[in-house]
Amino acid sequence: MLVRHGVTPTTGQVLPGRAPGLHLSDPGREQAQHVADRLQGVPIRAIYTSPMERTRETAEPTERLTSLQAHVEQDLIECDFGDWTGRNLGDLMKLPEWSTVQRAPSSFRFPNGESFSHMQARTVDAVDRLREAHLGGVVVCFSHADPLKAVMAHALGTHLDLFQRIVIDPCSVSVIAYHPGQAPQVLRTNSTDGPLAGLVPS
Repeated sequence: MLVRHGVTPTTGQVLPGRAPGLHLSDPGREQAQHVADRLQGVPIRAIYTSPMERTRETAEPTERLTSLQAHVEQDLIECDFGDWTGRNLGDLMKLPEWSTVQRAPSSFRFPNGESFSHMQARTVDAVDRLREAHLGGVVVCFSHADPLKAVMAHALGTHLDLFQRIVIDPCSVSVIAYHPGQAPQVLRTNSTDGPLAGLVPS
């Protein structure tokens, strides 16, 4: 189960990236509690989060629900936006490079930052490692929009250049089932309401 962090005071306004010190807003904390409420009855075996404050705070209600301690997984971290970190999204959308970010992200590397291809490789590898460490169990990972979109694109067999077509809203839950010898099954994408226990076989 893949969960994007809740909203912050700057969600939708700036590109925060890996800049430290960004915390959930009050609505974001309410969203995080809603995620935990939706996870009631899910036999969660382990919780992992990106090291950023906003993801760790989003995981806290789920930690309380399960009495599990979330483990920090470095490779679930946000994309390194390099020189674009902290910049206003409206300003970035005016740059000629923005079209490449939207239409051909596999060819783009952020100035002094990370490429989308590297971001996808490390996040998919992290998900593979975590599911193999908890075979047959439910793992909940708290991360960020672009890394989760990249994981979902990989699970769907979609080229990275089309991953911007996938929407991952704040505190949405996306669910992938992995079975030995089979292709991944995407059970939910960008789900924001309703209980999730019914997705897990009894």
